[in-house]
Amino acid sequence: MKKLFTILSIFIATVTAQAVTLTAVAKGLKNSKGVVQFSLYNKDGSIPDKKLNKYYKMQRVEISNKEAVAVFTNLPKGRYAVSVFHDENSNGKIDKGLLMPKEGVGLTNFKSINLFHLPNFKKASFTLDKNKKIIIDMIYL
Repeated sequence: MKKLFTILSIFIATVTAQAVTLTAVAKGLKNSKGVVQFSLYNKDGSIPDKKLNKYYKMQRVEISNKEAVAVFTNLPKGRYAVSVFHDENSNGKIDKGLLMPKEGVGLTNFKSINLFHLPNFKKASFTLDKNKKIIIDMIYL
């Protein structure tokens, strides 16, 4: 029993030591209405996520002074991408015009999005191997 407890303690300490925190900040919101949804992705093929259901973790956060912050803790080291959208009417979906979003969106490694510059996991992902803070600039089309 004592040996099992020791092995379990070492395992927990090892896993905890490898866990990292990601702080994601959405900047440039046009107003403070509604909420911002942060979706964290960790595998190829998960972006684009038109139905908002392929994410690894997700948070919906309040807006303060046209900015929103999400903190993802206890993440294993690896490759991640973060997408955000400004859900101005808090309906849980990205409202669209003809083809493009009517609400603000953002994605890691992207300063613009259009029909010729569409996102995917490979382009949007980054390596997370230590605690990190990222800034995502909102895009309004």
